[in-house]
Amino acid sequence: MLNVFQKLFSKLSVENIKIELMRTAYGTEETVLSRLDPRMLIVWSLFFTTVPWFIHNMTILIGLAVLMGVLAYMARVSPLLIVLLIIGVISQFTYLIFVALFLGGTFTALLAVIPLTIKIMIISLSSMAVFTSMDPEKFSDALLSFGVPGKFSFGVSYGYRMLPILIEEYQSIIQSFRLRGKMPAKKGILYWRYIVYFLKISVLAFYPMMLNTAKRTRTTVEALEIRGFSYSEENDLAKKLKLKALKMNKYDYQFVAITSVITICIINIGMFYPL
Repeated sequence: MLNVFQKLFSKLSVENIKIELMRTAYGTEETVLSRLDPRMLIVWSLFFTTVPWFIHNMTILIGLAVLMGVLAYMARVSPLLIVLLIIGVISQFTYLIFVALFLGGTFTALLAVIPLTIKIMIISLSSMAVFTSMDPEKFSDALLSFGVPGKFSFGVSYGYRMLPILIEEYQSIIQSFRLRGKMPAKKGILYWRYIVYFLKISVLAFYPMMLNTAKRTRTTVEALEIRGFSYSEENDLAKKLKLKALKMNKYDYQFVAITSVITICIINIGMFYPL
């Protein structure tokens, strides 16, 4: 068990986190969900992020959670995101058990929160499976086809692409602070002086990062305007050419049919064997 945790924490470097975020944001891997039309994926995701809130049958919720877990595995969701989800669920249960045992709470309250936790798991897994399978360009085009303003859809796509760059720049700024600064001479009890020092430079690094981001954004806007970005967003012919690649095919209908049949079976089982 100790070796497992050592391997896990050895991978929690800024570089590995950046790689995982880039893989998640760009969705470049060929998976089952990446072949689907992005418009259908968004509608499918909205369904499975809305419906669980109106379900209180534990059998149905557990079945949907298993289904979303299988789809997340097929979509090759980043292990980092799965670990963060597991840590969040475990920490929530630990907190609730602590409240129930030591702060006058009851286990009835703990049991009442379990359905809510499963609903959040369903929503999180479905969202991760969908957005891992779409690159920013497809997501932006899908929003544009739904009538979302072009500048907003481009802003979402641009935010996706800027995320890895921001992490890399934030890391560079922190490294420069460490090279030019001075570490505390004494560690203090439980290394509290080191902790305070790193928290301080982490906060200070945000200001130059935001300034550099503003400069990058201004350069990007000027480059886009030179190429006629605003005109192309308002021109119907340009929009039609941009959205020409979006097309529902046989594979999309098969996916919708299979997931619908499985969901109906889960609901019927939950009706006959409720928990």
